[in-house]
Amino acid sequence: MAKKKRIWYPGAVYHITNRGNRRADIFRDEEDYQVYLTILEQTMDKYPYILYTYCLMTNHIHLQLETKDVEIWHIMRNINLLYTKYFNNKYNFIGHLFQGRYKSEIIENDTYNLETSRYIHLNPVKANMVDTPIEYKWSSYGIYMGQRKSEIVSEEKILSYFKNNDRKLYKVYVESKLIDEKIQQKMGVE
Repeated sequence: MAKKKRIWYPGAVYHITNRGNRRADIFRDEEDYQVYLTILEQTMDKYPYILYTYCLMTNHIHLQLETKDVEIWHIMRNINLLYTKYFNNKYNFIGHLFQGRYKSEIIENDTYNLETSRYIHLNPVKANMVDTPIEYKWSSYGIYMGQRKSEIVSEEKILSYFKNNDRKLYKVYVESKLIDEKIQQKMGVE
């Protein structure tokens, strides 16, 4: 059966996810995370795109990105190929690192764009890896909170949804979801 062609147009925004084959870890140590971030930057130089948010979990990744003049499949093929070569070489593996094709959801409005950024930044909290998103080192949340600088993440679009591009308002937006869920759990509401 032929693969369904992905929707693409210049300026298309996506939520990309990709999971390790058989849900295996794709990041085993700090170097692996750093190499992946370097590959994102190298790919950005070769196939320009705008990276809004990211979260690198142990066995999968989340990227929120906007394409420019290059189709999404060129960008993701380059990222996945370079990282797979690195990983297989380092750990003396052969074959597929990722479980099938990466998943991509097109984001066509501002509300969904903002919600996607929150979802990505809360991913390590939902996985019970940390209590708050700022604790997780391998996501762009620390960049949004002004704790780190980044050559590859562009915060402007997401922060533009808040008065004066206020990072504190973005923090309230993201972390209020955690408070709402804790209240619902205490009340027994799903």
